[in-house]
Amino acid sequence: MNGSPHLHLPISVRLVMLKVLAALLPGIAVYVWFFGAAILVQIALASAAALAGEAAMLRLRGKPVGLFLADGSALVTAWLIALTFPPIVPWWLTVSATLFAIVVAKHLYGGLGQNPFNPAMVAFCISIIAFPALMSQWPAVGFTDFAAQMGVVFQSQSPQDAVTMATPLDALRTSLHTPEARATVAGILGSHATFGNIGGKGWEWIALAYLAGGLWLLQQRIITWHVPVAFLGVLALIATGFSLGNPERYAGPTFHVITGGAMLGAFFIATDPVSGATTPRGKLIFAAGIALLTWIIRTFGAYPDGMAFGVLLMNLCVPLIDMGTQPPVFGHKDGKRDGAP
Repeated sequence: MNGSPHLHLPISVRLVMLKVLAALLPGIAVYVWFFGAAILVQIALASAAALAGEAAMLRLRGKPVGLFLADGSALVTAWLIALTFPPIVPWWLTVSATLFAIVVAKHLYGGLGQNPFNPAMVAFCISIIAFPALMSQWPAVGFTDFAAQMGVVFQSQSPQDAVTMATPLDALRTSLHTPEARATVAGILGSHATFGNIGGKGWEWIALAYLAGGLWLLQQRIITWHVPVAFLGVLALIATGFSLGNPERYAGPTFHVITGGAMLGAFFIATDPVSGATTPRGKLIFAAGIALLTWIIRTFGAYPDGMAFGVLLMNLCVPLIDMGTQPPVFGHKDGKRDGAP
């Protein structure tokens, strides 16, 4: 047999993180095309804050700064924060949220491999609770003037109603919950300026670009199929059931899967190997729980997208999920040692 004994070299953390960053590039490119280059500035701000916070905490903890700083994990967190925040939020919100994610959600729990919660989602949830108006400040399709966007980001001018708009999820939720209007899902999706062919002008193409990057990660075996398939499948199944039961009040599966943070979350956030479940069966349960919570919060909650809250709530359940889904020890029936009761 050629090449026996077929030893496989272990994949490094740095290589994994670099591939995750590369997989995000198609989504970022489409993002810039539809919403302008402000997102690139937000990524740069978040990256600088993440590296600075990481270096400071490593030095305080007496760890080798260069070694850990080069692993790329801080940059992945920074990019995910920037991509989940509106691209024209004030610069200080992006920087402070990223520092909170790195310092508190990551290093105060022991650093990479020890944090029980997804740092990027901690930053998002803290920010949307503390600054809901700023976190709803999304640019309209066509507002791509870089100078005007930078004026909003660096607060030399205020955002105008003409250049900001609600996300498709927010627009749908607000319209359906307006007491005076007897709006239906079909009527809203067919008339509101926010919506494109499926799930929002620009956003549907960004979601498909994230899907392409996620499929490449699967092909590269950086992630497994369990979390993306379970999350998207359960989200689509729940949406299908409710939309068939009452199509006037509940959007269908295509809308839920292609809009909001579903694709980004399915392939890049819920697949975090540190804060997520580790067993194959556990990953399925973990992702299904996120999908259920995401749909509930989107449909009945006060926030338009429940992805971040779903991830953090299921992070709390990971120890129990892993404990209940551990496979039997090899050579021992039902996971019990010989002679054990």
